[in-house]
Amino acid sequence: MKIAVLKETSEGERRVAATPETVKKYIALGATVSVETGAGDAAAIADADYAAMGATVGPRADALKDADAILAVQGPDAASIAGAKPGAYVIAALDPFRQRERIDGYASAGLSALAMEFMPRITRAQSMDILSSQSNLSGYKAVLDGAAEYGRAFPMMMTAAGTVSAARVFVMGVGVAGLQAIATARRLGAQVSATDVRSATKEQIESLGAKAIFVQDVKGIEGEGAGGYATEMSDEYKAAQAALVSSHIAKQDIVITTALIPGRPAPRLISDAQIASMRPGSVIVDLAVEQGGNVEGAVAGQVVERHGVKIVGHRNVPSRLAYDASALFSRNLYNFLSAFWDKEKAAPVLPEDDEIVKGITLTRGGKIVHERLLAA
Repeated sequence: MKIAVLKETSEGERRVAATPETVKKYIALGATVSVETGAGDAAAIADADYAAMGATVGPRADALKDADAILAVQGPDAASIAGAKPGAYVIAALDPFRQRERIDGYASAGLSALAMEFMPRITRAQSMDILSSQSNLSGYKAVLDGAAEYGRAFPMMMTAAGTVSAARVFVMGVGVAGLQAIATARRLGAQVSATDVRSATKEQIESLGAKAIFVQDVKGIEGEGAGGYATEMSDEYKAAQAALVSSHIAKQDIVITTALIPGRPAPRLISDAQIASMRPGSVIVDLAVEQGGNVEGAVAGQVVERHGVKIVGHRNVPSRLAYDASALFSRNLYNFLSAFWDKEKAAPVLPEDDEIVKGITLTRGGKIVHERLLAA
Protein backbone atom coordinates (compact mmCIF):
# COMPACT_ATOMS: atom_id res chain seq x y z
CA MET A 1 0.00 0.00 0.00
CA LYS A 2 1.22 3.47 -0.87
CA ILE A 3 0.30 6.39 1.39
CA ALA A 4 0.54 9.97 0.12
CA VAL A 5 0.94 12.85 2.55
CA LEU A 6 -0.04 16.22 1.08
CA LYS A 7 1.04 19.76 1.82
CA GLU A 8 -1.91 21.82 3.00
CA THR A 9 -3.12 24.59 0.70
CA SER A 10 -5.88 26.18 2.81
CA GLU A 11 -5.08 29.70 3.97
CA GLY A 12 -3.53 29.72 7.43
CA GLU A 13 -3.32 25.94 7.71
CA ARG A 14 0.04 25.04 9.24
CA ARG A 15 -0.59 21.44 10.28
CA VAL A 16 0.42 18.29 8.44
CA ALA A 17 -1.32 14.90 8.39
CA ALA A 18 1.75 12.74 9.07
CA THR A 19 4.90 13.26 11.10
CA PRO A 20 8.21 11.40 10.95
CA GLU A 21 6.94 9.37 13.91
CA THR A 22 3.85 8.09 12.08
CA VAL A 23 5.72 7.68 8.79
CA LYS A 24 8.06 5.26 10.56
CA LYS A 25 5.07 3.36 11.95
CA TYR A 26 3.36 3.09 8.55
CA ILE A 27 6.54 1.73 7.00
CA ALA A 28 6.86 -0.76 9.86
CA LEU A 29 3.39 -2.03 8.91
CA GLY A 30 4.61 -2.65 5.36
CA ALA A 31 3.36 0.49 3.63
CA THR A 32 5.35 2.87 1.46
CA VAL A 33 5.01 6.58 2.19
CA SER A 34 5.44 9.50 -0.21
CA VAL A 35 5.42 13.03 1.22
CA GLU A 36 4.86 16.15 -0.85
CA THR A 37 7.81 18.52 -0.73
CA GLY A 38 7.41 21.07 2.05
CA ALA A 39 4.43 19.32 3.64
CA GLY A 40 5.78 19.80 7.14
CA ASP A 41 7.51 23.15 6.74
CA ALA A 42 4.83 25.20 8.50
CA ALA A 43 4.85 22.78 11.43
CA ALA A 44 8.67 22.97 11.74
CA ILE A 45 9.17 19.50 10.27
CA ALA A 46 11.81 19.32 7.54
CA ASP A 47 11.66 17.16 4.43
CA ALA A 48 14.90 15.54 5.58
CA ASP A 49 13.16 14.32 8.75
CA TYR A 50 10.63 12.40 6.66
CA ALA A 51 13.34 11.01 4.39
CA ALA A 52 15.29 9.83 7.43
CA MET A 53 12.30 7.69 8.44
CA GLY A 54 12.13 6.05 5.01
CA ALA A 55 9.64 8.22 3.13
CA THR A 56 10.19 9.49 -0.38
CA VAL A 57 9.80 13.26 -0.74
CA GLY A 58 8.84 14.97 -3.99
CA PRO A 59 6.25 16.94 -5.97
CA ARG A 60 2.54 16.38 -5.41
CA ALA A 61 2.15 14.52 -8.68
CA ASP A 62 4.79 12.00 -7.64
CA ALA A 63 3.25 11.60 -4.19
CA LEU A 64 -0.22 10.99 -5.65
CA LYS A 65 0.87 8.56 -8.37
CA ASP A 66 -0.52 5.10 -7.57
CA ALA A 67 -1.34 6.17 -4.00
CA ASP A 68 -3.89 3.98 -2.23
CA ALA A 69 -4.51 6.48 0.57
CA ILE A 70 -4.19 10.26 0.59
CA LEU A 71 -3.72 11.86 4.00
CA ALA A 72 -4.46 15.53 4.63
CA VAL A 73 -5.57 17.78 7.46
CA GLN A 74 -8.22 19.64 5.47
CA GLY A 75 -9.77 17.98 2.47
CA PRO A 76 -7.95 18.87 -0.75
CA ASP A 77 -9.88 20.20 -3.72
CA ALA A 78 -10.79 17.39 -6.09
CA ALA A 79 -8.97 19.17 -8.93
CA SER A 80 -5.73 19.29 -6.92
CA ILE A 81 -5.68 15.50 -6.61
CA ALA A 82 -6.78 14.76 -10.15
CA GLY A 83 -3.92 12.30 -10.54
CA ALA A 84 -5.21 10.04 -7.79
CA LYS A 85 -6.32 6.61 -8.88
CA PRO A 86 -9.99 5.60 -8.55
CA GLY A 87 -10.71 3.78 -5.34
CA ALA A 88 -8.05 5.60 -3.34
CA TYR A 89 -8.99 6.76 0.15
CA VAL A 90 -9.01 10.48 0.96
CA ILE A 91 -8.61 10.66 4.74
CA ALA A 92 -8.92 14.09 6.34
CA ALA A 93 -11.26 16.55 8.03
CA LEU A 94 -13.59 17.07 5.08
CA ASP A 95 -16.18 19.55 6.40
CA PRO A 96 -18.87 17.87 4.26
CA PHE A 97 -21.79 20.16 5.05
CA ARG A 98 -19.96 23.32 4.01
CA GLN A 99 -17.88 21.65 1.28
CA ARG A 100 -20.53 19.53 -0.41
CA GLU A 101 -19.29 20.38 -3.90
CA ARG A 102 -15.86 19.04 -2.98
CA ILE A 103 -17.38 15.80 -1.69
CA ASP A 104 -19.35 15.44 -4.91
CA GLY A 105 -16.03 15.86 -6.75
CA TYR A 106 -14.51 12.98 -4.80
CA ALA A 107 -17.48 10.80 -5.72
CA SER A 108 -17.21 11.72 -9.40
CA ALA A 109 -13.51 10.82 -9.35
CA GLY A 110 -14.28 7.44 -7.80
CA LEU A 111 -12.46 8.25 -4.56
CA SER A 112 -13.46 6.91 -1.17
CA ALA A 113 -13.75 9.94 1.10
CA LEU A 114 -13.40 9.34 4.84
CA ALA A 115 -14.36 12.28 7.08
CA MET A 116 -12.39 11.91 10.28
CA GLU A 117 -14.52 14.48 12.10
CA PHE A 118 -17.47 12.04 11.78
CA MET A 119 -15.63 9.50 13.94
CA PRO A 120 -18.18 7.90 16.28
CA ARG A 121 -17.80 8.77 19.97
CA ILE A 122 -17.31 5.19 21.11
CA THR A 123 -14.64 3.68 23.33
CA ARG A 124 -12.62 1.90 20.66
CA ALA A 125 -12.49 5.04 18.51
CA GLN A 126 -11.22 7.43 21.19
CA SER A 127 -7.64 7.30 19.94
CA MET A 128 -8.85 8.13 16.41
CA ASP A 129 -10.94 11.18 17.35
CA ILE A 130 -9.47 14.28 15.70
CA LEU A 131 -12.13 16.57 17.19
CA SER A 132 -11.07 15.67 20.72
CA SER A 133 -7.34 15.90 20.10
CA GLN A 134 -7.56 19.24 18.33
CA SER A 135 -10.15 20.70 20.71
CA ASN A 136 -7.89 19.92 23.63
CA LEU A 137 -5.21 22.15 22.16
CA SER A 138 -7.79 24.80 21.24
CA GLY A 139 -8.95 25.07 24.83
CA TYR A 140 -5.38 25.49 26.04
CA LYS A 141 -4.52 28.07 23.40
CA ALA A 142 -7.73 30.02 24.01
CA VAL A 143 -6.62 30.75 27.57
CA LEU A 144 -3.18 31.88 26.40
CA ASP A 145 -4.75 34.09 23.73
CA GLY A 146 -7.09 35.58 26.30
CA ALA A 147 -4.23 36.20 28.71
CA ALA A 148 -2.18 37.90 25.99
CA GLU A 149 -5.02 40.31 25.18
CA TYR A 150 -6.04 40.89 28.81
CA GLY A 151 -2.92 42.83 29.73
CA ARG A 152 -3.16 42.08 33.44
CA ALA A 153 -1.89 39.33 35.73
CA PHE A 154 -3.75 36.00 36.05
CA PRO A 155 -2.84 34.82 39.57
CA MET A 156 -3.36 36.64 42.83
CA MET A 157 -0.07 38.20 43.88
CA MET A 158 0.88 39.37 47.35
CA THR A 159 3.48 42.12 47.10
CA ALA A 160 4.95 44.78 49.40
CA ALA A 161 3.03 47.34 47.37
CA GLY A 162 -0.28 45.55 47.84
CA THR A 163 -2.29 42.65 46.46
CA VAL A 164 -3.04 41.95 42.80
CA SER A 165 -6.40 40.21 42.47
CA ALA A 166 -6.72 36.97 40.49
CA ALA A 167 -8.35 37.20 37.07
CA ARG A 168 -11.90 35.89 36.84
CA VAL A 169 -12.29 33.46 33.92
CA PHE A 170 -15.68 32.12 32.80
CA VAL A 171 -15.82 29.15 30.41
CA MET A 172 -19.03 28.60 28.45
CA GLY A 173 -19.36 25.12 26.99
CA VAL A 174 -17.64 22.27 28.79
CA GLY A 175 -16.64 19.79 26.13
CA VAL A 176 -13.03 18.80 25.53
CA ALA A 177 -11.96 22.38 24.74
CA GLY A 178 -13.83 23.82 27.70
CA LEU A 179 -12.39 21.35 30.18
CA GLN A 180 -8.87 22.06 28.97
CA ALA A 181 -9.55 25.80 29.19
CA ILE A 182 -10.66 25.37 32.78
CA ALA A 183 -7.57 23.34 33.66
CA THR A 184 -5.22 25.80 31.94
CA ALA A 185 -6.78 28.88 33.54
CA ARG A 186 -6.58 27.20 36.94
CA ARG A 187 -2.91 26.38 36.40
CA LEU A 188 -2.27 30.04 35.62
CA GLY A 189 -3.88 31.00 38.91
CA ALA A 190 -7.21 32.41 37.75
CA GLN A 191 -10.49 32.20 39.61
CA VAL A 192 -12.51 30.00 37.24
CA SER A 193 -16.20 29.32 36.73
CA ALA A 194 -17.95 27.43 33.94
CA THR A 195 -21.34 26.50 32.56
CA ASP A 196 -22.87 24.09 30.07
CA VAL A 197 -26.37 23.04 29.03
CA ARG A 198 -25.54 19.42 29.90
CA SER A 199 -26.06 18.80 33.60
CA ALA A 200 -23.64 15.87 33.50
CA THR A 201 -20.72 18.28 33.17
CA LYS A 202 -21.25 19.86 36.60
CA GLU A 203 -19.21 17.17 38.32
CA GLN A 204 -16.43 17.54 35.73
CA ILE A 205 -16.27 21.30 36.28
CA GLU A 206 -16.04 20.95 40.03
CA SER A 207 -13.45 18.16 39.79
CA LEU A 208 -11.11 20.68 38.12
CA GLY A 209 -11.54 23.16 40.94
CA ALA A 210 -13.87 25.54 39.11
CA LYS A 211 -17.27 26.84 40.19
CA ALA A 212 -20.22 25.41 38.25
CA ILE A 213 -22.80 28.00 37.10
CA PHE A 214 -26.03 26.21 36.23
CA VAL A 215 -29.68 27.05 35.72
CA GLN A 216 -31.75 25.41 38.44
CA ASP A 217 -35.20 23.82 38.19
CA VAL A 218 -35.62 24.47 34.47
CA LYS A 219 -35.78 21.79 31.81
CA GLY A 220 -32.53 21.93 29.84
CA ILE A 221 -31.74 20.87 26.33
CA GLU A 222 -34.29 18.95 24.35
CA GLY A 223 -31.92 16.03 24.31
CA GLU A 224 -28.26 15.40 24.82
CA GLY A 225 -26.92 14.46 21.41
CA ALA A 226 -25.38 11.14 20.47
CA GLY A 227 -21.90 10.75 21.82
CA GLY A 228 -22.37 13.43 24.46
CA TYR A 229 -22.75 16.34 22.04
CA ALA A 230 -25.16 19.10 22.96
CA THR A 231 -28.28 19.74 20.90
CA GLU A 232 -30.67 22.69 20.85
CA MET A 233 -31.93 24.11 24.16
CA SER A 234 -35.59 24.59 25.00
CA ASP A 235 -36.90 28.17 24.83
CA GLU A 236 -37.50 28.16 28.59
CA TYR A 237 -33.94 27.08 29.24
CA LYS A 238 -32.55 29.68 26.82
CA ALA A 239 -34.32 32.45 28.71
CA ALA A 240 -33.18 31.24 32.11
CA GLN A 241 -29.63 30.71 30.87
CA ALA A 242 -29.48 34.20 29.38
CA ALA A 243 -30.58 35.76 32.68
CA LEU A 244 -28.04 33.76 34.67
CA VAL A 245 -25.20 34.51 32.27
CA SER A 246 -26.04 38.22 32.18
CA SER A 247 -25.66 38.56 35.92
CA HIS A 248 -22.48 36.47 36.03
CA ILE A 249 -20.69 37.72 32.93
CA ALA A 250 -20.67 41.34 34.09
CA LYS A 251 -18.25 40.35 36.86
CA GLN A 252 -15.82 38.42 34.63
CA ASP A 253 -12.45 39.50 33.23
CA ILE A 254 -12.10 36.80 30.55
CA VAL A 255 -14.83 34.71 28.95
CA ILE A 256 -14.10 31.72 26.70
CA THR A 257 -16.91 30.31 24.58
CA THR A 258 -16.63 26.83 23.05
CA ALA A 259 -20.20 25.78 22.24
CA LEU A 260 -20.72 23.92 18.96
CA ILE A 261 -23.52 21.74 17.60
CA PRO A 262 -22.26 19.36 14.87
CA GLY A 263 -23.60 20.22 11.44
CA ARG A 264 -25.35 23.39 12.59
CA PRO A 265 -24.42 27.02 13.19
CA ALA A 266 -22.86 27.75 16.57
CA PRO A 267 -25.43 28.81 19.21
CA ARG A 268 -25.41 32.47 20.24
CA LEU A 269 -24.35 32.68 23.87
CA ILE A 270 -23.34 36.31 24.42
CA SER A 271 -25.29 39.32 23.18
CA ASP A 272 -24.09 42.85 22.55
CA ALA A 273 -25.92 44.01 25.68
CA GLN A 274 -24.05 41.43 27.76
CA ILE A 275 -20.74 42.56 26.29
CA ALA A 276 -21.62 46.14 27.24
CA SER A 277 -22.12 45.03 30.85
CA MET A 278 -18.49 43.90 31.13
CA ARG A 279 -15.85 46.29 32.37
CA PRO A 280 -13.47 47.87 29.84
CA GLY A 281 -10.33 45.83 29.30
CA SER A 282 -12.16 42.51 29.59
CA VAL A 283 -11.63 39.84 26.92
CA ILE A 284 -13.87 37.30 25.21
CA VAL A 285 -12.35 34.43 23.20
CA ASP A 286 -14.82 32.85 20.75
CA LEU A 287 -13.68 29.38 19.70
CA ALA A 288 -16.80 28.88 17.60
CA VAL A 289 -16.25 31.96 15.41
CA GLU A 290 -15.72 29.95 12.20
CA GLN A 291 -19.19 28.39 12.53
CA GLY A 292 -21.00 31.67 13.05
CA GLY A 293 -19.72 32.43 16.53
CA ASN A 294 -21.09 32.25 20.05
CA VAL A 295 -20.56 35.99 20.53
CA GLU A 296 -22.44 38.81 18.84
CA GLY A 297 -19.97 40.96 16.92
CA ALA A 298 -17.18 38.35 16.78
CA VAL A 299 -15.30 38.43 13.47
CA ALA A 300 -13.50 35.37 12.14
CA GLY A 301 -9.78 35.98 11.87
CA GLN A 302 -9.80 39.24 13.83
CA VAL A 303 -9.55 40.70 17.31
CA VAL A 304 -12.22 43.40 17.52
CA GLU A 305 -13.32 45.74 20.30
CA ARG A 306 -16.90 46.46 21.39
CA HIS A 307 -17.79 48.59 24.40
CA GLY A 308 -14.16 48.48 25.48
CA VAL A 309 -14.13 44.66 25.46
CA LYS A 310 -11.80 42.75 23.15
CA ILE A 311 -13.39 39.87 21.24
CA VAL A 312 -10.82 37.36 19.98
CA GLY A 313 -11.86 35.41 16.88
CA HIS A 314 -8.79 33.58 15.66
CA ARG A 315 -9.38 31.07 12.89
CA ASN A 316 -8.12 27.49 13.06
CA VAL A 317 -6.83 27.68 16.63
CA PRO A 318 -5.19 24.20 16.64
CA SER A 319 -3.02 25.35 13.73
CA ARG A 320 -1.61 28.04 16.02
CA LEU A 321 0.12 25.13 17.79
CA ALA A 322 1.07 23.44 14.55
CA TYR A 323 3.76 21.04 15.73
CA ASP A 324 1.78 19.52 18.59
CA ALA A 325 -1.50 19.64 16.68
CA SER A 326 0.15 17.76 13.79
CA ALA A 327 1.57 15.17 16.15
CA LEU A 328 -1.85 14.44 17.65
CA PHE A 329 -3.75 14.60 14.35
CA SER A 330 -1.30 12.26 12.63
CA ARG A 331 -1.55 9.76 15.49
CA ASN A 332 -5.35 9.82 15.17
CA LEU A 333 -5.01 8.88 11.49
CA TYR A 334 -2.42 6.19 12.21
CA ASN A 335 -4.53 4.71 15.02
CA PHE A 336 -7.47 4.47 12.62
CA LEU A 337 -5.58 2.82 9.77
CA SER A 338 -3.58 0.46 11.99
CA ALA A 339 -6.74 -0.73 13.75
CA PHE A 340 -7.96 -2.16 10.43
CA TRP A 341 -4.57 -3.26 9.12
CA ASP A 342 -4.30 -6.69 7.50
CA LYS A 343 -0.72 -7.94 7.87
CA GLU A 344 -0.92 -10.35 4.95
CA LYS A 345 -2.24 -7.70 2.56
CA ALA A 346 -0.05 -4.98 4.10
CA ALA A 347 -3.08 -2.68 3.82
CA PRO A 348 -6.16 -1.77 5.83
CA VAL A 349 -9.37 -3.69 5.29
CA LEU A 350 -12.42 -1.52 6.00
CA PRO A 351 -15.63 -3.56 6.43
CA GLU A 352 -18.60 -1.55 5.22
CA ASP A 353 -20.75 -2.72 8.13
CA ASP A 354 -18.24 -1.68 10.81
CA GLU A 355 -19.56 1.12 13.03
CA ILE A 356 -16.45 3.25 12.60
CA VAL A 357 -16.14 2.73 8.86
CA LYS A 358 -19.83 3.37 8.29
CA GLY A 359 -19.69 6.48 10.45
CA ILE A 360 -16.91 8.22 8.49
CA THR A 361 -17.37 7.00 4.91
CA LEU A 362 -18.90 9.70 2.70
CA THR A 363 -18.29 8.31 -0.80
CA ARG A 364 -17.70 4.90 -2.26
CA GLY A 365 -17.82 3.50 -5.79
CA GLY A 366 -18.63 6.85 -7.36
CA LYS A 367 -21.57 7.62 -5.06
CA ILE A 368 -22.41 9.54 -1.90
CA VAL A 369 -23.18 6.85 0.70
CA HIS A 370 -23.37 8.64 4.05
CA GLU A 371 -26.94 8.89 5.32
CA ARG A 372 -26.49 12.41 6.75
CA LEU A 373 -25.41 13.72 3.35
CA LEU A 374 -28.10 11.82 1.51
CA ALA A 375 -30.69 13.38 3.81
CA ALA A 376 -29.28 16.90 3.46
